[in-house]
Amino acid sequence: MSVAVNLAKIEDRILKTCIRAGRKREEITLMGVSKFVPLNLIDEAFASGVRCFGESRVKEASVKFVNWKNRDGAQIHLIGSLQRNKAKNAAQFFDCIQSADRDELIVELSKHAHLRANLEKPLKVFLEMHTGEETKSGYENLDALLKAAELLLESGNLEPAGLMTMAPWTADTGLIRSSFRQLAKAKMELEKRFSKTEWRLSMGMSNDFEIAIEEGSNLLRIGSAIFKD
Repeated sequence: MSVAVNLAKIEDRILKTCIRAGRKREEITLMGVSKFVPLNLIDEAFASGVRCFGESRVKEASVKFVNWKNRDGAQIHLIGSLQRNKAKNAAQFFDCIQSADRDELIVELSKHAHLRANLEKPLKVFLEMHTGEETKSGYENLDALLKAAELLLESGNLEPAGLMTMAPWTADTGLIRSSFRQLAKAKMELEKRFSKTEWRLSMGMSNDFEIAIEEGSNLLRIGSAIFKD
């Protein structure tokens, strides 16, 4: 089965869920999680309209996309955990860091973001919140998240993009929905405190993106449903 066929099926599910949830399709960005995916399949996704791609490793992404990254409209996001000693390379290469999970990392990214080739496009940053998936990191509570948002807004060369989380890997839809609702509630609190900043929600993957849409997601991180047969 081709990437184009997979994407058509996913798009149909997104549209149906948007109708059911009373949402507009244009509110939601579909990311192709391209970690470990060869360029020929990424090319197929790009040809089918996907413009946002997610990678989990700095070195792998910078090598894979070295002659590809400047395609019209393409965005490469880091969605994997980031070590401080790789923050410099990450800040220079990626369009967005979705895994800012601690204050020290925000400071480090800010320190290096001025080295970006295109300073007209500030480095976008999502704050990662821990809402249930045990294997993932992230800010543990709203107070820590609010302090991180203040730090992010005060940091130079960084642009707040929103909040990110991963729901528990489970068949229990109640737990998944609860995870997403925690992030949506945190977004509401950030909007009250920092009303001039747009906070988007990055949540939902191949196994739970319809629930994520129902709970307010603006960015879906879908990998296997796009790139696997």
